[in-house]
Amino acid sequence: MYEVDRTTYRSVKGFNRRVRFLIMHYTAIGFRGSVNALTGPAVSAHYLIPDPSEKDYQDAGFNTLRIFNLVDESERAWHAGVSTWGNRNSLNDTSIGIEIVNLATDEGGVFKFPPYHPEQIEAIKQLGRDILQRYPDISPVNVVGHADISPGRKSDPGAAFPWKALYEAGVGAWYDAATVQTFKQQFSAGLPSRADITAKLKTYGYDTSTAAGDSGYRGLVRAFQLHFRPENYNGVVDLETAAIVYALVAKYFPGK
Repeated sequence: MYEVDRTTYRSVKGFNRRVRFLIMHYTAIGFRGSVNALTGPAVSAHYLIPDPSEKDYQDAGFNTLRIFNLVDESERAWHAGVSTWGNRNSLNDTSIGIEIVNLATDEGGVFKFPPYHPEQIEAIKQLGRDILQRYPDISPVNVVGHADISPGRKSDPGAAFPWKALYEAGVGAWYDAATVQTFKQQFSAGLPSRADITAKLKTYGYDTSTAAGDSGYRGLVRAFQLHFRPENYNGVVDLETAAIVYALVAKYFPGK
């Protein structure tokens, strides 16, 4: 048998980490159903954050919130599905997925996004900061929702997800309000063209391959609005939406 020497020579620069994305989801079902689904043969996630006020959770014998680690971070959880962000696709290979129990509903295209429990929000902040500390290749722009990486197909974690609060806690990206105001003044005489909006969204990371058609474009804009303009996620670019798009690109991709 030959010895494998793991200490004499070590590369210190010519590599990086597998994990480059942190992806947020909601379960759209209760705790018991979420556990059954995420520990079954079809889908999974690295972490599950329950709703401590939910009867299912309490009936399972838990009286305080805990974060459940379902899949080791070194393993590939099946949570992202068909997905694209930036220049990468099939993001299961390069991401950590967090599922949050939330009873969002979709009734014939009419969505209801109930608020997240305050303790869930604190748990997401805690877990997010911990993950980002251990995986420095996850940039703020690469903390995303399922809707961001699958525009037009997915809506989670929904309009009630506290993206701005997470940003303020050091997790993820957000725009600067002053820059938004600057672009609102710039666009007051007319909005950027559809082609220009699409190009900016692509620069930020969104998959714009389906945006040539009206339906695909609305789905793309809606995904962006669910994350950055949740007060109105109708898929129509208005002055506020356009200004936020440009403000984000100016902040995180200066010069593009």
